[in-house]
Formats: sequence, structure tokens, C-alpha cells
Amino acid sequence: MIVVTRLDKQQMYLNPDHIICIEETPDTVITLFNGNRYIVVDRASTIISRIVSFRARISRRASAPAARRCLGRSPAHRFDRPNDLLKNFSADSPGEPNHTPFHSRDY
Repeated sequence: MIVVTRLDKQQMYLNPDHIICIEETPDTVITLFNGNRYIVVDRASTIISRIVSFRARISRRASAPAARRCLGRSPAHRFDRPNDLLKNFSADSPGEPNHTPFHSRDY
């Protein structure tokens, strides 16, 4: 989110992904994709630099060492189920696993 200042000196936060265009007439007009238009005090160059710094901040956070550590983790252990949980899925006999697919079983 970026902060812009309306003509009545209220600060407003906008999602830069929703901005279609920024027009600089005597006043700066921001048009969003839903058709809303906002007249702000800030110059277009200032708003653009805020958008660039916002996206750079997101990019830096995505490439942080903690994110790399989580992304490099092996996904093999995530879907392991204990054997006692698998036994509960058997509908025919409680001690043996049922190899019939779920979509073809009658319940």
C-alpha cells in the first residue's frame, strides 16, 4: 500500500496494483480499475517513486534468507501420514487398508 494525500489533507492508502493511470492536470488524478477517481495533492512523480519503492520492498522481502530457507525445504515429509491415521480410512475391515479408490466406494 502506498500513502497519498487528498485535497482535504486526509491521508489515504491505495493498492498500487489497482491503479490504471495517474493524470497530472493542475491537480493529480488517480484512476483505479473499478472506475473510482481520486484527486490528490501529491505529484505524479512522487506517487510513481512510492510505487517503485513499494515493489522493491516486496522484492527484497521475498529474497530474504529466511524465505530461501523455507523454499529450499524438501516437500517429501509434508505429506507423510502416520500408519494409524491411514487405518481409519478403511471401510471394509478395521485392521487392513482398503485399496479401493474413494470415488468408487459405496458409503
